[in-house]
Amino acid sequence: MAGGWTRDGAVQDQIDDTVNDAVEIARVRMSAGEGLTHCEECGEEIPAARRKALPGARTCVPCQSGRDTKASVSLFNRRGSKDSQLR
Repeated sequence: MAGGWTRDGAVQDQIDDTVNDAVEIARVRMSAGEGLTHCEECGEEIPAARRKALPGARTCVPCQSGRDTKASVSLFNRRGSKDSQLR
């Protein structure tokens, strides 16, 4: 289905790009390499269950939660505003 000035399949391309961006962000945020037994931020021991579930863990759960709330991922809107499409 044609969408005016866009080529056929452009909407699916936008969806694919959004999914690929989310996957790339998740890969970047994953820990890589050797994990630690004690948190690199507070020095508390990282529970064995966390180390087993996430082998590259370098922080305890509370410190990682703090990092996650501080880090804001800004994905841009590829669709544009409806107002600009109506003009």
